[in-house]
Amino acid sequence: MVCVMKDRFGNPSSMHAYGRLARDELDSARKNLAGALGTTADNIYFTSGGTEANNWAILGAADTLTGKGRHIITSAIEHSAVMDPIKKLESKGFEVTYLMPDHAGRISAADFSGALRDDTVFASVMLVNNEIGSVNPVGEYSCEIKRRGLDTVLHTDAIQGLCKIPFSVKTLGADLITVSSHKIHGPKGVGALYANDRVKLAPLILGGNHEKGIRGGTEALPAAIGFGVAAKIGISELEDNSKTAHSIREYISERLKAEIPGVVFIGGSDSPGESYSPSESYSPYIMCISLPGYKSEVLMTFLDGEGIYVSRSAACKKGARSRTLEAMKLKNDVIDGSLRVSFSRYSTMDEAECFVKVLKRASEKLIFRKI
Repeated sequence: MVCVMKDRFGNPSSMHAYGRLARDELDSARKNLAGALGTTADNIYFTSGGTEANNWAILGAADTLTGKGRHIITSAIEHSAVMDPIKKLESKGFEVTYLMPDHAGRISAADFSGALRDDTVFASVMLVNNEIGSVNPVGEYSCEIKRRGLDTVLHTDAIQGLCKIPFSVKTLGADLITVSSHKIHGPKGVGALYANDRVKLAPLILGGNHEKGIRGGTEALPAAIGFGVAAKIGISELEDNSKTAHSIREYISERLKAEIPGVVFIGGSDSPGESYSPSESYSPYIMCISLPGYKSEVLMTFLDGEGIYVSRSAACKKGARSRTLEAMKLKNDVIDGSLRVSFSRYSTMDEAECFVKVLKRASEKLIFRKI
C-alpha cells in the first residue's frame, strides 16, 4: 500500500503512463480477490465497504427487477446494511418475507424453500451471522431456486465468511456476493461485490465511468491493493488459521463450562471436542455466550479495564439490543447478559486463558441481578 501511494499515485482511469501503472495495480488487486472467491476478475467490483456493497446488491438489483415480481425473501437476523435497504424496498411496495432462525441461529433450507414463490424476484440471506457465527446453507438455497426453475436473484452477505470458512462462488451459487476488507486484516474503507453475468445492476453512485461504468468515483487504489493482498494471504492460510481458531474457541468453551456455572452458549457447535472440519455449520472465529443475571455492558466495562475487548450484539448497533438473539426467542436475561467474543488469525491460547480468568473474576465481583 505504501509503495502504491508513493510510486503508483496515478488515477487508474487516466490514459497516461502513471494512469496505466495504477490500472495494472488495480487489476492485480481484483485478480487477487477473485482468486480468493474462485471466480474471474471481470465479475468483481470494488466499493467503499461492505455496507455500500450490500446496498448496491439490493437496491441496484431491485431497480432492474421491478417488472418481474414484487416478493423478496430475507432473514430476521441480517446485518443492518441488508435489513435497512430491504425495508426501504418494502416501504415502496415490495412484499418481504422475513425468515426466522432455528435454535442454533440458522435459516434452514426447508424454510427458505417454503417461502419461495413464483413471484420471488430477490432473496438475501447472510452466509455467516456476525453475532453468533452460524453458517447458513446458501448453496442449498441456490439449488432449490434452480430446481424450481425460478428467476430469483440470490444475494448473500459473505463478509464474515471470506478467508474464514471454505466457500467459493461455485459452491454458493449466489448471483451476488458481498465481501469486505477489514474482516480479513485488510484496510478499512474498501469492500467488493461479486455479480455474475446474468444480473444487471443499476448504479448506486453516479458520476463517472469507473468499475465498468456502473459505479462512479475514482477507485481507492491503495485500499484495494491492501484488500487484494489480505485476500491472497487469507485464502492460502484458511485451513491452518481456521484449525487454530477452532482450537481456541473449543478451549474457551470447555474452560468456561468448568469455571463459570450457568454460562450459556448461544448458537454454534453443541459438541465441543470434535475436530474441525470444513463441513461445520458455524464459524470458528465467533463465539456468543451469556451470563444470565448480569448486564453485558457491565461485563464489557470490566473486561475492557483488563485489556480484553468484546462486543454486545453488532458493533454498528453501538450497544443496542441484538435483533438476532431476539429473533431466536431467547429469554430476556440471556439476551441482556450476552457477549460476542471474536477471534482472529493472531489470537493465542495465552489470550484465551487470560479471557477465561478475567471473565470468571468478573462473575465473582460484579453484582448478580435476578431478572
